[in-house]
Amino acid sequence: MQLFSEKQNLGLPDSDIWYYPNFLSEKKANQYFDVLRKDTPWQQDDIKVFGKVYAQPRLTALYSNNGKNYSYSNITMESLAFTDELKSLKGLVDKEANIEFTTCLLNLYRDGKDSNGWHADDEKELGKNPIIASLSLGAERYFHLRHKSDKTLKYKILLEHGSLLLMRGETQHFWHHQIAKTAKNVRERINLTFRIIK
Repeated sequence: MQLFSEKQNLGLPDSDIWYYPNFLSEKKANQYFDVLRKDTPWQQDDIKVFGKVYAQPRLTALYSNNGKNYSYSNITMESLAFTDELKSLKGLVDKEANIEFTTCLLNLYRDGKDSNGWHADDEKELGKNPIIASLSLGAERYFHLRHKSDKTLKYKILLEHGSLLLMRGETQHFWHHQIAKTAKNVRERINLTFRIIK
C-alpha cells in the first residue's frame, strides 16, 4: 500500500522537512478523500486580521484522542473524537514519524480561492520543536516556504494526492509556510495536519 522509496529531504537550512509523494496508494487516497469529504462536520470560522473580521478562506474540523482544544489566530476549535478512518490514517503517520500524534486539524480547500496565509505552527501548546505531519488528499496545491529572517530563502513544492509532508526539529522557528490562492480551476483538496497537543 505504501511506497516509501521516494521519500526525500528538502535540504533547506534551519529545517528538517521530508516529503513522501506516494504515502498512500491512489486507490486508498481516493477512498479516504470520499469518506472524509462526506462525513466530516466541516465548519467555517471567522478570523481577525489587522482588526478586521473575515470568514476563514477554507473549512476546518479538529479531532483528538485527549479532548484538548486548539487555538490559533484568535480561534479556539473544540476537538471531536477520532473516527475509525482517522485512527487508521493516524496509525500509518505515527508509524512513519515514529511518534504518537494526539490531534488532527483537517482543512478543506474548496477551490483555488481557498487558502492558508503565511504562518508557522508555533503555538505554545505545540511545544518547543513541534512535529507536524501534513497528509494531502484531492487536488494538488503548491506549498510555499520562506525563511523568517533571510527573505531570499524560498521554496515551493507541489503536494500530490496521497502525499505526506513531515516537518520536524527547528523548522517552525525559522520558516513560514502557506497555501496560496490560485486563479487556476482546481478541485477540492483535504489536508490533514497531525500534531501533538499536550
